[in-house]
Amino acid sequence: RDDSQIFVKFFRFHQCYDLIPTSAKLVVFDIQLLAKKAFFALVSNGVRAAPLWDSQKGKFVGMLTITDFIKILQMNYMHSGVAMEELENHSLYTWRDLLNDLEKPLVSITPDDSLYDAIYTIIHNKIHRLPVIDPATGDVLYIITHKRILRFLFLYINELPKPRYVNSLLRDLDIGTMDNIETATEDTTIIQALHKFVNRRVSALPVVDSEGRLKDIYAKFDVINLAAKRTYNNLDVTIKEANKHRNEWFEGVYKCKLDETLYDIMKRIVRAE
Repeated sequence: RDDSQIFVKFFRFHQCYDLIPTSAKLVVFDIQLLAKKAFFALVSNGVRAAPLWDSQKGKFVGMLTITDFIKILQMNYMHSGVAMEELENHSLYTWRDLLNDLEKPLVSITPDDSLYDAIYTIIHNKIHRLPVIDPATGDVLYIITHKRILRFLFLYINELPKPRYVNSLLRDLDIGTMDNIETATEDTTIIQALHKFVNRRVSALPVVDSEGRLKDIYAKFDVINLAAKRTYNNLDVTIKEANKHRNEWFEGVYKCKLDETLYDIMKRIVRAE
């Protein structure tokens, strides 16, 4: 009996609507909003992305993410004639223009589409956040992420027959990045880390010592602290220095080992805040 399709059938059966909670925080920005206000709002609301509304077109036209902030910081550093204070006083529309995002269509999904379609859309478009838009009203109802999909699966995990592969050891499964891993050291500067994020399309960098042992992690989300504290004019500080200002919610680096089962690793990801 082929049990490898159990999760596929589960996600084909459930609609995106099923994943949407009865109450959820959603931050939306008008594209005429000043960039500094937008990033401050992301920080103060504890969200990592926000849909962008174009009042002239009367529709959502894109997403503001931490990657946008990173690309602007990177661009500003390489063209140091422009002060970041000047850039932060530009509108989000101007930022999108600088990033050549104005013509890029918004990737979205409807509440009636299956979660399988949502997963395919996320993977195919290489995105981390997928807005669910009501076709009748044009409203954004929710933003789907990898973790929210996994958490939804785990609501039903004990009611589903488990595919055999979830009890396989990580070393026996052909998943994950097992070589050519992009890393940083405590002496890596923030600007070097930003280049790695953009050029390698990774969302976090393991921070290792001279012998390659894991010491810490520096993630894209940590970069938003530069906006919160307005310390983005000195991108030559080291990761070690930057991580001293990390919030009290940081619980350390979540790790997994090759001799752990996929199920145990999935469970750890779901439970992590």
